[in-house]
Amino acid sequence: MFKVDIEKNRIYPVPKKKFCDLGFRERLNLQEWLVHQSDALGEDILIIQKEFDGFDDTRERLDLLAIDKKGNLVVIENKLDDSGKDLVWQALKYTAYISGLTKSQILDIYQQYLNRYESGNSAIDKICEFLDVDDIDEAILNAGTGQRIMFIAANFRKEVTATVLWLIGRGIRLQCFKVTPYAFNNDAFIDIDQIIPPPEAADYMIGITSKEIEEVNVQGVQSERHKIRFDFWSLLLSSFKERNITLFSNISPSKDHWLNAGSGLNSCPYSLIFGKREVRVEISLNRSSQQQNKWLFDKLYEDKDEIENIIGQNLDWKKMEDKRSSRIVLSHPFDGYNKDEWQNIIEWLASTLLTFQRAFQPHLDELARLIRVTPFFDNIENDEEP
Repeated sequence: MFKVDIEKNRIYPVPKKKFCDLGFRERLNLQEWLVHQSDALGEDILIIQKEFDGFDDTRERLDLLAIDKKGNLVVIENKLDDSGKDLVWQALKYTAYISGLTKSQILDIYQQYLNRYESGNSAIDKICEFLDVDDIDEAILNAGTGQRIMFIAANFRKEVTATVLWLIGRGIRLQCFKVTPYAFNNDAFIDIDQIIPPPEAADYMIGITSKEIEEVNVQGVQSERHKIRFDFWSLLLSSFKERNITLFSNISPSKDHWLNAGSGLNSCPYSLIFGKREVRVEISLNRSSQQQNKWLFDKLYEDKDEIENIIGQNLDWKKMEDKRSSRIVLSHPFDGYNKDEWQNIIEWLASTLLTFQRAFQPHLDELARLIRVTPFFDNIENDEEP
């Protein structure tokens, strides 16, 4: 790693260090860094427990337990300056232990974590949001042989890397990340690099080959709900066409629980949400830059009273400081999967959508105009992910 001196047009080496030299410790530092920046491992994963020891008849405990975007459990083992010769065997035991966890057990484990570290947020709500499902019944958690293992260490012994490569070739899903600390003046840096398998060889990892009973049941629920949603959206879009509601005229029915239509402000659509217990109309501020989304939210919030006076109701203004996107929401409780309610739901969505357009469109048009004609928006940091 090199530091660039722009004025002198030179580069200078940033010294590589050992974690022990810098006073960093495995649990106090490396583990906490990953808990609070889990996407440092190259993908979006959700940490659901740390120092997990909920194994029957054993006092062993794994460093971090997570789920990935497909609902697979991920065992994460951290070491500092050396991987240790028993790392693989230890992780395989942990993975065998957690392979039998059911959905309800996983939710309990995560709820315990939230109660202890995050002021008791709802495990069900956070997992549904993470997996982008409308209801926990649709979530596939810990399916079949989908469990994964991640190793993080500054150095990996040859017996570890050789064993990992052999296991990958036999369908075990493992990754090794080399973490290297650096120091320059009073600043410390770390570089996290996936070395096994190389990112370009990710397809070498063998996917899930079998299904458990719970997974089959969940997939059946998913298939049924996909059909319900497709049928509902088909009826709604047909009704919109008859009512000359043109906003969604170019949108096709979907199996998803949402439909989006452009508002004229890039990546900030009008959204219709159809769920089992409620339906919603939303403005979604979903640009690639978190800071841009928060700025747009604040500008709209300045006109909150005017907007809500037009709509005639208080809205739920969800800035969500810790998330990239923000939303402005109006919801109504309905039994969405009761087809006898569909006409009432469509009536509510149609009238609410038209009111939303009338209230928000002038403000969205003005923001779009400002973005086009002035350079200030480009100065808001763009944190777009590669």
